[in-house]
Amino acid sequence: MSRRVVRQSKFRHVFGQAAKADQAYEDIRVSKVTWDSSFCAVNPKFLAIIVEAGGGGAFIVLPLAKTGRVDKNYPLVTGHTAPVLDIDWCPHNDNVIASASDDTTIMVWQIPDYTPMRNITEPILTLEGHSKRVGILSWHPTARNVLLSAGGDNVIIIWNVGTGEVLLSLDDIHPDVIHSVCWNSNGRLLATTCKDKTLRIIDPRKGQVVAERARPHEGARPLRAVFTADGKLLSTGFSRMSERQLALWDPNNFEEPVALQEMDTSNGVLLPFYDPDSSIVYLCGKGDSSIRYFEITEEPPFVHYLNTFSSKEPQRGMGFMPKRGLDVSKCEIARFYKLHERKCEPIIMTVPRKSDLFQDDLYPDTPGPEPALEADEWLSGQDAEPVLISLRDGYMPPKHRELRVTKRNILDVRPPPGPRRSQSASDAPLSQHTLETLLEEIKALREQVQAQEQRITSLENMLCELVDGTD
Repeated sequence: MSRRVVRQSKFRHVFGQAAKADQAYEDIRVSKVTWDSSFCAVNPKFLAIIVEAGGGGAFIVLPLAKTGRVDKNYPLVTGHTAPVLDIDWCPHNDNVIASASDDTTIMVWQIPDYTPMRNITEPILTLEGHSKRVGILSWHPTARNVLLSAGGDNVIIIWNVGTGEVLLSLDDIHPDVIHSVCWNSNGRLLATTCKDKTLRIIDPRKGQVVAERARPHEGARPLRAVFTADGKLLSTGFSRMSERQLALWDPNNFEEPVALQEMDTSNGVLLPFYDPDSSIVYLCGKGDSSIRYFEITEEPPFVHYLNTFSSKEPQRGMGFMPKRGLDVSKCEIARFYKLHERKCEPIIMTVPRKSDLFQDDLYPDTPGPEPALEADEWLSGQDAEPVLISLRDGYMPPKHRELRVTKRNILDVRPPPGPRRSQSASDAPLSQHTLETLLEEIKALREQVQAQEQRITSLENMLCELVDGTD
């Protein structure tokens, strides 16, 4: 008899667990818009969720620590005149988020570290260039202030958010609606899927399709694709019999998939979340109540099923925490934020270990918040790998970085070459918008203080009356 050899992998026992009830975010009216985006974006500081809003589009931004029931009057980020379809945090500034809407615009927002007193209604920048709804947003992984948007007009626009200018417009590549867009690890290439059932790899600066594969999955439902760390592609789609599939592709040979996994029969689109540090892909289907995860390796059969996290409630959307936001002391290798109809529930993936020491093998150096390139450097043809950081001592998000406004640049940029003097907060330029916001906050706080003083006076009078009465 031949002995069955068990595959060696430190991720064979990844364990998923929902956070305790007091760690969830309750009473959030998650958006009911019919759109296949994740409806949720998270970073080491904030959780953002697209919510129901009358007369326009809105999303809510909560500090991660603000768990429990969310007040129904909690301030929202409002400004769009139609539903918000996608949101994405800037990887290089944890206080900056972009939103895309059915109203054809993209808005870029500065989120303060304190809780605002009223709705945030003024974006720092509105980008207008699409003629139909904008449903996909993705920041460049290594270049500062570079944001990609894809719209219902079948156009991809790459913006310099620091100036509000269009860097590139790809308007003759896709003949139909774009379903997904993904950068590779250094932002040199894009992978897109389209309603014409074609998977494309695009060099955006040349405006050329480098490789393409028609019908990577035979079914009619939408496809999704993400790059792996070594430049391969993972795609999710449907077979002709409506079975959901996960395929691994080598772009140098698009004839046949390197590996193909068939799962179940369902009509929910699978959203792939790929972690390059562990080479694990997590598949979350909208309307599903489970998360399947697979390890991608360099030896056959290349795609290894690990496990399924199952729960009772179906998910409306899902947020995926960047690696620098995880708790390394608990051997946490992934954290999801699962959207229910009225709440958001963290789901933690861990690799059980007996030792309390830092686990080097689970946490290789990972992309940090510093960009490797400026927008114009990337546009001129330069490429750079992400600037990595160690998680050995945990990750502390940098303090709030106010956006310095100049005539040309709106987002924070590196100082120009030449002699520098240290700039104090007092002589940093402030925009009119920032001054107005500060004045509004001061006024609101003064009103609160006055109301509290009146309440104290009233209580003191009541106390005096009670004491007089007992005498």
